[in-house]
Amino acid sequence: MNILLVDDERLLVKGLKKSLEQEGFNVTAAYDGNEAFNVFSSTPFDFVILDLMLPEIDGITLCKMIREKSDVPIIMLTAKDSEIDKVLGLELGADDYMTKPFNTRELLARIRAIGRRLEKQTQKEAIYTVMDLELNLNLRQVKLKGKEIDLTPKEFDILALLIHNRGRVYSREQIFQLIWKEPCFDTRTIDVHIKNLREKLKDNQQKSAMIQTKWGVGYFFRRD
Repeated sequence: MNILLVDDERLLVKGLKKSLEQEGFNVTAAYDGNEAFNVFSSTPFDFVILDLMLPEIDGITLCKMIREKSDVPIIMLTAKDSEIDKVLGLELGADDYMTKPFNTRELLARIRAIGRRLEKQTQKEAIYTVMDLELNLNLRQVKLKGKEIDLTPKEFDILALLIHNRGRVYSREQIFQLIWKEPCFDTRTIDVHIKNLREKLKDNQQKSAMIQTKWGVGYFFRRD
């Protein structure tokens, strides 16, 4: 699991990062809201631990910005013990809330609890229906207007990645690393797979295409 840890208390970050990494997590640290959002926008994360009081962009605003791009789980941290802050954070999309100082073991337990809940939810929601497209993760099957579409394993995996993270832009390098599980040496491979996907899905209308291109960045699946 890749975790983004955002807090301007460097000693806390150092200790928490070490503890999380000892538990097998990959942790990227950011020390202000602007840095965190830039990192989040360019790197896939499975979890965000986010302090409420941050320089540049505060935690509440950053939580809202992340939610506009992704459904990634978020735990908010704060030194404040205010019900208003807690409610506001949860209303903006945080999954949980912890007041400093906190026990690291409790934080780990909450991360794992949220992870288990989302895993069960994902298993229940193994079928994605978007417009005329239906993708079944368990059967590895894609249908367009009720008719099954024959995709290669990599085409299916790319489509599943983009649909599961609708609206989030992935660079060619990120897609390659996530699907092939190795460093990317040739981004043209992704362009070819996307081209083939679009042809098979009859998805070649530029403005209304399901798989959109963010020029100079990468690809994403439309949210609307």
